[in-house]
Amino acid sequence: MPMIIGKVSNNEKKVKFNEEIRCTNCRKQVPGGLQAGEAYYQTKSFKIELENFKKSYLCGICRDKKRRE
Repeated sequence: MPMIIGKVSNNEKKVKFNEEIRCTNCRKQVPGGLQAGEAYYQTKSFKIELENFKKSYLCGICRDKKRRE
């Protein structure tokens, strides 16, 4: 199931796209794609949010390890 970036209104179309995202801890590539609302996709704030997401993303295994610590 693709992850959603930003807000998507109720009747808004979703844009599906692939972006290479890796876990910041173990460097595993994240499977699946991403989605964004059509109005939000490719805006300046979208690009900023996507870059911040890439810098702080943890895969499920690394996220669980961090929670247990």
